[in-house]
Amino acid sequence: MKQLGHPLPIRVEFRRQLTRKRTLVAFLLIVALPLIVVAAVKFGPSSDGGGGFGDGDLDLVGLATAGGWNFALTMVFFASGFLLLILIAMFCGDTVASEASWSTLRYLLISPVPRRRLLFSKLTVALILSAISILILIVVSYLIGLIAFGSGALSTPTAGPFTETEAFLRIFAIGTYVFLSLLFAAGIAFLMSVITDIPLAAVGTAVVVVIVSNILGAIEALGALREWLPTNFANAWIGFLNEDIEWTDINRGISYSVISFLILITIAVLNFDRKDITS
Repeated sequence: MKQLGHPLPIRVEFRRQLTRKRTLVAFLLIVALPLIVVAAVKFGPSSDGGGGFGDGDLDLVGLATAGGWNFALTMVFFASGFLLLILIAMFCGDTVASEASWSTLRYLLISPVPRRRLLFSKLTVALILSAISILILIVVSYLIGLIAFGSGALSTPTAGPFTETEAFLRIFAIGTYVFLSLLFAAGIAFLMSVITDIPLAAVGTAVVVVIVSNILGAIEALGALREWLPTNFANAWIGFLNEDIEWTDINRGISYSVISFLILITIAVLNFDRKDITS
């Protein structure tokens, strides 16, 4: 008798998720952001250089129109606080809960389908799509910025100009850090996706928790307690813009986010192992 292969291979799950309308819409939103910003800069009422954006001031927004690299960096700055948070929460929060809401989850778990294998495939694909989203944002923003503002070297408020190779490495490192810093939100969304049958609830919970954490991080009365929040070092990627990279906050931000993610995923797996699948 022929033995069944691994259920729900990653390539099959990736194909399923990639062809869903919500994935296409997510990617279109990422492409639309730099296009909208460029249109606003070029044709808006302050297109003569005023209004702060690209006005030459020594900050990320003021240097946005210095070239393709600076424009890509600014788009990451704009998107990391909310748009990318929404997308990674959607990819990770929708993955299991959507199957339950469609009443297809129990069919996926028919013997000999291992539950953990199912979770592994779905989580892996969700994280791959999240990483692709960040990659698309950087590549598209750079190309649009290159066309709109030229090929100026990457300049930052604290260092630069960087060579092309240095710029590529710095932006790649920043994109990697943004992805790792969002793992905390991914973990919450995936845990809620296992617990609830409502995808929107899983996504919304992750977004709300991150927003509340950011609010707590802004309350000075909490003092040093704020440094233990997983979101406290979300913007530590700015350390990559210095001549000598500041690794302290970067390492702490990665550590807190990854550890929180692993804890949340462990809870999700243990919960799913014991869960009575009725839908």
